[in-house]
Amino acid sequence: MSTIVLAYSGGLDTSVLLKRLLLEGNDVIALTADLGESDAATGDAAAAAIGAISAKARALGARDAVALDVRERFFHEYVLPAFAANVRYEGCYPLSAALSRPLIAALLVETARAYGADAVAHGCTGKGNDQVRIELGVRALDPNLTVRAPLRESPLSRPDAITFAAEHGIPIAQSAAKPYSIDANLWGRSIEAGVLEDPWVAPPEDAFGWTASPQDRPSTAEEIVVLFREGVPLVAGISGAPLLARLNALGGMHGIGRIDLIEDRVIGLKSRELYEAPAATILLAAREALERLVLTRDELRFKAGVDRKYGELVYDGLWHSPLRAAFDAFNAVSSVRLSGEVRVRLYQGSATVVGVRSPFALYDEGLATYGAGDRFDHHAADGFIHLAGLPLDRLAQVAAVTAG
Repeated sequence: MSTIVLAYSGGLDTSVLLKRLLLEGNDVIALTADLGESDAATGDAAAAAIGAISAKARALGARDAVALDVRERFFHEYVLPAFAANVRYEGCYPLSAALSRPLIAALLVETARAYGADAVAHGCTGKGNDQVRIELGVRALDPNLTVRAPLRESPLSRPDAITFAAEHGIPIAQSAAKPYSIDANLWGRSIEAGVLEDPWVAPPEDAFGWTASPQDRPSTAEEIVVLFREGVPLVAGISGAPLLARLNALGGMHGIGRIDLIEDRVIGLKSRELYEAPAATILLAAREALERLVLTRDELRFKAGVDRKYGELVYDGLWHSPLRAAFDAFNAVSSVRLSGEVRVRLYQGSATVVGVRSPFALYDEGLATYGAGDRFDHHAADGFIHLAGLPLDRLAQVAAVTAG
């Protein structure tokens, strides 16, 4: 018999997995991390939701159930570094689930050491990305731990999992009519399975949980000001996990942050994923606008490539790679000047930047204007164009000679 720490969300897959591990004769410790999963619930409501998950694990037979509030740790150690890289995968997905997996791996290792466990387990299947992210994270932190992936060892379809749950008295939210697989944290909510597996089918409204449908959104726009202090965002004096919860609720009311993406998974196949990321969508739009105001052209061009690679590293489960650490160092330097204010208009599913200012702004109205206050030396452009065109002049001359 092994003592296994199971990453337990309380959903269909991990509840079935918990029961299966117990039926094998294992001693199971259920680990639940509060990352803001409870659909923007805060305070007592969030604590009650996490408490209910732990109670469910004990009722199913777990020896112990550990519940950890790691929302601030998630924000500061994972979201903020990725935010500095404007993190998106394939230009769309802000990596909400992917960012939480290295933290879950760290919590599994820490809990295994606390309980003297010899193994950890997760509920990922052989098709998913999260198996890679969690297992690479555990190996990076404690390669002596055994990692179990029972749903990969013995695959179980979603209908069969629902049937197994019914046979063993496991309460679940899924049904044959609404079999979505949901994962959520403060940085976003992901939805997959069911009718969403057909990319021709429009997403049903019942798949969304954080964002209002078009007919339910406010008919008037709302503006907020995002204040940045060396890259760290605040709104109305609120930062950290409470800021993300606040913007998820506010942006969700306006229908902001819906993403429907055919993405390339780590293991090579394509999948159709829905995401809701109101806070991430608003904050990324604001940060990018401020970067364009204060960073040099060369910084922005180089950073675009770094940001893309950063997103790929996180998506591929390589959070612990030295390359990501090097990118963090670069982003920390560029964030020193990232202080200022950004006005964002929220309206009918869009977060639009309508104003930006900073004491570090490289924009000079006196040089940029076409009005009476123009201070730009237009004659300087003659020499610039002459020098820039020298290679082209020479190419044309050579072409003329060789053509003759």
